[in-house]
Amino acid sequence: MNINSITLDTSSLLKVNSDNSKNNINFEEYLKKALDRVNEKQVEAENATIDLITGQAQDIHQVMLSTEEARLTLELAVQIRNKLVDAYQEIMRIQI
Repeated sequence: MNINSITLDTSSLLKVNSDNSKNNINFEEYLKKALDRVNEKQVEAENATIDLITGQAQDIHQVMLSTEEARLTLELAVQIRNKLVDAYQEIMRIQI
């Protein structure tokens, strides 16, 4: 049985158009911004809870909304991380 090798021309995939390079964002920056937003939601929820406990906030509905939003954003971040780890592990299992 003869197996032919597969070659990919990655040069076209790695080229960045100089006109659009200012609009492009790399993965590291995107990930950092997304995690910063998750952290901001957590801090907002904590501050809203503290305000409710100390009596500065009277709207429990808004506090519950911010807390639930923070919980959901954290859960989403964890699920995305799990998918990225699974994808990395799958790539590492590929035999060359």
